[in-house]
Amino acid sequence: MYNDYYGLAFNPFDKQQIKEKDCFISHDFKEMTSRLEYLKDTRGIGLFTAGPGMGKSYCLRCFAKSLNPNLNHMEYLCLSTVSVSDFYKELCSILGVSDRGGKTGMFKSIQEQIYYLYHEKRQPLLLAIDEAQYLSQGIFNDIKMLMNYGYDSINCFTLILCGEPHLNSLLRKPVNEALRQRITVHYNYEGLTDEESAQYLLHKIENAGGSKTIIEESALSAVIGQGHGNPRILDNIMNSALMLGAQTEKKVIDTEVILAATDSQQLG
Repeated sequence: MYNDYYGLAFNPFDKQQIKEKDCFISHDFKEMTSRLEYLKDTRGIGLFTAGPGMGKSYCLRCFAKSLNPNLNHMEYLCLSTVSVSDFYKELCSILGVSDRGGKTGMFKSIQEQIYYLYHEKRQPLLLAIDEAQYLSQGIFNDIKMLMNYGYDSINCFTLILCGEPHLNSLLRKPVNEALRQRITVHYNYEGLTDEESAQYLLHKIENAGGSKTIIEESALSAVIGQGHGNPRILDNIMNSALMLGAQTEKKVIDTEVILAATDSQQLG
């Protein structure tokens, strides 16, 4: 309803409508992408941390979309609390190898397939594990061993660990020192600046065919103040604002609509 009311081809603040080609290039996005590009060429481990809703998974999605499938084999895992055995079974599944023979058999099959992709097929694996703060200590231990090829002289694949800032604390534990030393690049999201937040919101409106005049400048400032540089919060507020604005027949979204939209986002 509100798409037509505001002259929008689609809801610009619905994450399902976001196309990779229309992504907003923030400072965080640039920094993570440049590090991913470096990892793609050098292989090793990359660590990327951010609070919920900051956009790290979206950046990862855009990066994956940009890869040439003839030159790279990208796989994505989003795991919660799983056992080491379940972790191996999931890796076997995405790599298309047998999960028989227990942990030892799966480990061997996984390493052989990774080496095959690197050495024979010339399509090195890029394995992204999202929400990595939920991985068990046992999985962290085995990740270190999976990276060991040719007496630890070859990086056969790229491992991308993404998670919330708590992941940094986990990897700083003495038990994870050997794994932490293998991390080639590390980036922690800073969040959108106020200027970027304004550009982000207007970029989305214009991508959906709308005019930036559908929101007053003071209302835009109000969204930014409530969004704290978090893209998901900004999207949620604006999504509610469009709905409330159309319901109250306001052709231009003002501060009053934004305050009502912000209130509607609060959990009672």
